[in-house]
Amino acid sequence: SPRSFQPNGASEEALQCEIKELKRKDLALDQEIAQLLSEGYSLEELDKHISLLHEYNEIKDAGQMLLGKLAVIRGVTTKQLYPEYDLELSD
Repeated sequence: SPRSFQPNGASEEALQCEIKELKRKDLALDQEIAQLLSEGYSLEELDKHISLLHEYNEIKDAGQMLLGKLAVIRGVTTKQLYPEYDLELSD
């Protein structure tokens, strides 16, 4: 029966807690969106901003990968390359 199926051994109670937490997060996100809209942001603007953040993260990941490969070639740590390229450790 569907009731006896428990993925990954999860109990029904654990699944209910997870559902409750997801609903809480959904409500919090809806409230955050409503606040941004009330501050004058448009959904299109927010979508564009999210899209640009994804693009930035993809470019940053590619840069990190290249720094890692360069560090291996030079036999140094990635951290040691940061000053050479005027990068902050928080970048």
